Amino acid sequence: MLRFENLTQRFGAFTLFENLSLHAGRGCFALRDEGGGGKTTLLGMLAGTVDPQGGKVWIDGHSMHDAPAAAKASLAVVPFDCLADPSQTGRGFLERRAIETHTAISAEVLDLAARFGLTPHMEKRFDQMSLGTRRKFYLSATQFGTPRVILADEPSGGLDAGSRAVLIDLFTSLGKDRCVFFSTHDDELADGCHATTLGFPDLTRASAA
Repeated sequence: MLRFENLTQRFGAFTLFENLSLHAGRGCFALRDEGGGGKTTLLGMLAGTVDPQGGKVWIDGHSMHDAPAAAKASLAVVPFDCLADPSQTGRGFLERRAIETHTAISAEVLDLAARFGLTPHMEKRFDQMSLGTRRKFYLSATQFGTPRVILADEPSGGLDAGSRAVLIDLFTSLGKDRCVFFSTHDDELADGCHATTLGFPDLTRASAA
């Protein structure tokens, strides 16, 4: 479902990472980056928002280079800051995602939003929300359509204990038939959704069924 080969990123003479590869099927995969080795940059490459200086990415068989629209249509992305449009309200965010995915705001989306405690925040602007609240809107949006790959950058950051339990349940459920690839420093999250743990050295040789 998620495949990348020989991904490389350099800044002048500095090499952030080089020749990272992974073939991942269904399940949860936790990227652990204790040394600031470029996890946000890597996730940006996988999401198609950062151009790699080398290597290729495929999402559910679609090349991010040759067929970016099809690749991105197979993705749900939870970025680190979750602040693409500061003036957008929570409800407006969900409405836009429904349009982008050619779906409606379903009972599943609203149920997950309610479990995350988002009902009182629907009319707030994103720049009025905490990071954790913004993140919960993005996590709720993973229920739109049928994304085959979910990418998330530190998804439990800013979440309270109750919301972290909802997140673990969400990722466990999604991982049954999809690929959930996320960066985290949260052992409870990685262990709770039975994630395969990967570090940057693993990505020079990793392959996961």
